[in-house]
Amino acid sequence: MDTTRILSESSQRKTICIEGSFEGNTSPAIVILEKKPFSGQNLKNILNTESILSKDFINDIYGNYECFPKLEYNGIKTTIIHPATEKHIKKFESQPIHLVEETPELYESITYPHLQTEQFDLTWVHNILEHKSEVDRIVFEDSDPTNGFILLPDLKWDGKQIENLYLVGIVNKKGIKSLRDLTGEHLNLLKNVMEKGCNAIEEKYKLPRSKLRVYLHYQPSFYHLHVHFTNLKYDAPGIYTEKSHLLTAVINNIELMPEYFQRATLPFVLKETDKLFLKYEEKGVVKKC
Repeated sequence: MDTTRILSESSQRKTICIEGSFEGNTSPAIVILEKKPFSGQNLKNILNTESILSKDFINDIYGNYECFPKLEYNGIKTTIIHPATEKHIKKFESQPIHLVEETPELYESITYPHLQTEQFDLTWVHNILEHKSEVDRIVFEDSDPTNGFILLPDLKWDGKQIENLYLVGIVNKKGIKSLRDLTGEHLNLLKNVMEKGCNAIEEKYKLPRSKLRVYLHYQPSFYHLHVHFTNLKYDAPGIYTEKSHLLTAVINNIELMPEYFQRATLPFVLKETDKLFLKYEEKGVVKKC
């Protein structure tokens, strides 16, 4: 791969995101590299005589070394997006961000019209729902057209290490873009995703509901309703208050007021190069420093 630039990197999450192109193909590509978390099951395969230790220094009882385990325990999780669109590149590019307090009026006048013309292609989502791709990755499926969903590992997870467990539940019903579309008529759907999703994860991965973080994003990364399931211990991207909404809280809010998400002010974060940011800037809602 020929590297064009580093889009972003995080020492906290041990990730780096690179833009480039592959030999013989000029279409841009995004490669995301992530160091895997340690698994207690593999410790005995790392802390043994087959690993190589390179000494940094020793001072009294303290010693610093660099450890080189066997190749199979030193892998890097790699995600490739190819061909990558300009929207993909902007999504992963590090840049200044701003918090928008979106009122129902701002949603109707700015956000919603924007979504009608600018959003990620959903072909890959429909391929999953129609069993055209990723069938072997499905963990659970409820085929009911109204309240059903498909549960499968998120691309950020290797599907193995429970420490950073991350699955996503994609609802079968089309036309529900985000939190803003949810009303009382969707309560059965949301409760079904919560109940059956948690049960499926406990059955397969032995992680009970009390150790799961189940939530929705606003704004979501793609506009077909989906729910995130992560290990509560995992510091997953997008779990902070300006982005995530616990599914139990979403259900409770709708039970209290069926039109809650049509009336509420919802916060979300925008990058300065996002086209939606430019539209909010034109209206004087946000401004660059």
